[in-house]
Amino acid sequence: MGAFPEDIFTEPSDVDPDTLANLGPLARMAGVWEGTKGVDLNPKADGPERRLFMERIELQPIDPQTNGPQLFYGLRYHIHINTAEEDATFHDQVGYWLWEPATGLVLQTVAIPRGQVAVAAGQAAADAKSFAVQAERGQTEYGICSTAFLEYAFRTDSYRIEVTLNDDGSWSYLSDTMLQVRGQPEPFRHRDRNTLVKVAEPTPNPLQQIVQARSA
Repeated sequence: MGAFPEDIFTEPSDVDPDTLANLGPLARMAGVWEGTKGVDLNPKADGPERRLFMERIELQPIDPQTNGPQLFYGLRYHIHINTAEEDATFHDQVGYWLWEPATGLVLQTVAIPRGQVAVAAGQAAADAKSFAVQAERGQTEYGICSTAFLEYAFRTDSYRIEVTLNDDGSWSYLSDTMLQVRGQPEPFRHRDRNTLVKVAEPTPNPLQQIVQARSA
């Protein structure tokens, strides 16, 4: 844990309302993205299954967020994944990517509609072209919380995602989730990867829209 100030209540007074200008390494990720060559490796009763998937990710800027003196800029995201073999959603996920300019802290919050949430953390420079965040089961700060059934059958022990900002304007990710599957002696590495191409620009955060309208 880093050193925190004694004054935990006073919020910063000189906050720039323009989130898109203050996202550090997350700036390149703002917008709407699609990828058609995703690869998923997941556990099944008769062995690992490899599936290809199509993905759409929307990452829109939110207003600056404070925890007393702590200041975050961030993106709210929604991931929707399908496969060519079926119409039903293969994976759905929502959350936030957050950046703390004062410390270089990068956070990803994860929520999936199978009863699991996580907060993953890492460090990065403002101009970093790659960064990673991770969470571990049992941690009270950057941890993983699951339903009783998932704990019983597919216990998630760790989660890590590495993001790479490519020179052609796209970005790629590689995620590793370590699972302890009931009845299997060894942990299973659930892996996903994809490369995303921008299909739409982001919309400025609500406060910045108000500021822009007043100055027009």
